[in-house]
Amino acid sequence: MPYKRKKYHRGDTHLKKGWRTKRRTKDLDEIDEDLKEENVEKLLNQEVDFDKPGAAQHYCVHCARHFINETALRTHFTTKVHKRRLKALELRPYSIEESEQAAGKGSYVAPQKRKIETVTRENFEKEHADEPNAKMMKIDE
Repeated sequence: MPYKRKKYHRGDTHLKKGWRTKRRTKDLDEIDEDLKEENVEKLLNQEVDFDKPGAAQHYCVHCARHFINETALRTHFTTKVHKRRLKALELRPYSIEESEQAAGKGSYVAPQKRKIETVTRENFEKEHADEPNAKMMKIDE
């Protein structure tokens, strides 16, 4: 019987999974851009697109995922995956200036954590319901 060589390492198959683009989601810095008010409004109030799940009407801004209905979206908010993403978004992404300061060009100030809460369509509309009235009042004055 020939001698079979034992494999003591995993090779790079575990690395290849990270390189694949089939299930690639948005990176944290891209999601940070989406969390700006003008982008959140566009993402939460998307046009009907039948190619996306739920006709693109149920979207989680933090995870960059579409869901088939409101119930699936609500249950997603209670999952570990969503909570892990919220925790990861607490730190602001590094800017070029911060990376240069960390390398020794200037004084480095560690980034502060921020409070991230789940953004839903209802919460966003409640927070910004007074804005059109405020703008109209400024125009009237």
